[in-house]
Amino acid sequence: MEARIEVGILGATGMVGQHFVRFMENHPWFDVKWLGASDRSAGKKYRDATKWHLAGVMPEKVEDIIVEECKPGNAPRLLFSSLDSAVATDIERAFAQAGHVVVSNSKNHRMERDVPLLVLEVNADHLKLIPGQQRSRGWKGQIVTNPNCATVSLVMGLAPLKTFGITQVIASTMQAISGAGYPGVPSMDINANVIPFIGGEEEKMEQETQKILGDFAGDHIRSLAAKVSAHCNRVPVVDGHLVTISVALSSKPGLTDLLHAFETFDGVPQQRRLPSAPAKPVSYMPQNDRPQPRQDAERERGMAAYVGRLRACPVLDYKFVALTHNTIRGAAGGAVLNAELMHSEGMLD
Repeated sequence: MEARIEVGILGATGMVGQHFVRFMENHPWFDVKWLGASDRSAGKKYRDATKWHLAGVMPEKVEDIIVEECKPGNAPRLLFSSLDSAVATDIERAFAQAGHVVVSNSKNHRMERDVPLLVLEVNADHLKLIPGQQRSRGWKGQIVTNPNCATVSLVMGLAPLKTFGITQVIASTMQAISGAGYPGVPSMDINANVIPFIGGEEEKMEQETQKILGDFAGDHIRSLAAKVSAHCNRVPVVDGHLVTISVALSSKPGLTDLLHAFETFDGVPQQRRLPSAPAKPVSYMPQNDRPQPRQDAERERGMAAYVGRLRACPVLDYKFVALTHNTIRGAAGGAVLNAELMHSEGMLD
């Protein structure tokens, strides 16, 4: 049996850090051996430094790991980052400079010209940016990123339709409270309520979607030539970001063409049978009232997207609904899948 790869987690005590710990609990390739956090937590055992917020109990194998400061030195080469954006830029760059492969869930480097922003079923070829990143920055290591959690729902819904020529997109989100971290949104604000503002979210969705659905152009990504408009709302749902999408398509396909595209869509993770890849990355649900976060977000270990309610749109061409699990496919699980592909490409050797 091939030896498992030792990995570390930056920002290990936070909510997304805990999702990384849980998601890789029995991973066949990766073994969590190092945990990094703030100087307040450094020197403590993980069980003493962390208030466990996820369902069930903390995995026993990480309880006694001594948390270290987020500085290069003792960490494994492969690191997953769930650092707060206030500190992520300098820390992630320091590790990349020191030769580490940083697979980041933080927003800080997503829109940089030489940094891949990955949804692997859509744009695995964007990993070709890495050699240029290393040359231009003088890094021995590298940084790759995954998108905002709401962007993942939108992109997974749109990806099967790219072949038809996407020209305009209007998206409205209903985003789960877990996307705000812990303690997140005050209970008196979110109970029986909808909050129609999430700071910076709409801009991220619009820009990230254009980059992810864009094309590799040698030393940069040529953005998708489509107008994208997003409306972002926080709703009293625990997990799962639901997005309603209206889209205009240049080739004017029929309804059956879109249904066929959803049903037959797959990508590199499925072709290579990566451990965390869902068998079907996008599944169409024919029921009138599906997908729903409570019933569908956790299917396929939270790694698949579900779409439904496809119908004609009187303003654009078609409209439908898309759902993904925001803290798994939209955060920790998506980043782990990125690292799996990098390993299959020999980029972790």
